[in-house]
Amino acid sequence: MRPEKATIIADLTAKLNSSPYLLITDYTGLKVDQFSELRKRLVGVGAECRVVKNTMLRIAVKDCGLPDLGDLGGQTAIIVGEKDVCGAAKVVKTFASEFEKPVVKLGVLDNALLSIEQIKQLADLPSLDVLRATLLGLLQAPASQLVRTLNEPAASLARVLKAKSEAAA
Repeated sequence: MRPEKATIIADLTAKLNSSPYLLITDYTGLKVDQFSELRKRLVGVGAECRVVKNTMLRIAVKDCGLPDLGDLGGQTAIIVGEKDVCGAAKVVKTFASEFEKPVVKLGVLDNALLSIEQIKQLADLPSLDVLRATLLGLLQAPASQLVRTLNEPAASLARVLKAKSEAAA
């Protein structure tokens, strides 16, 4: 293997190892300005899109210990990131609905292959921040109800004493 290819594969392997997810798309038919817009939107959610050769991607995936991707045909671009896979999937889904491209081929999340349907389901999930806020609200609800219940007898007594003092005055 030529040293240039080895360097490219090593760089690709490093990207795949640092990312918890991998989305593989076919960008055939995307114009340069559209591809730039997709990249810009992905940067906003902490993801990166890069064009790769299928053979180099297969070698890098094998080096990383990820599952076999099967037959990858066409022009391939990968999307990786260090943050939330849902945000990246949402950007790709929205972009594809606007421009009818890129087409998502498959994905990998935590060393498990994702189908196109599973990626669409991830895109429909709320963002990680919204999910965290919802979870925090659910965790705080019982404690808030307990505090209200414990404070109610004292609050009732205070209201009765206030009404009594107002009635006497």
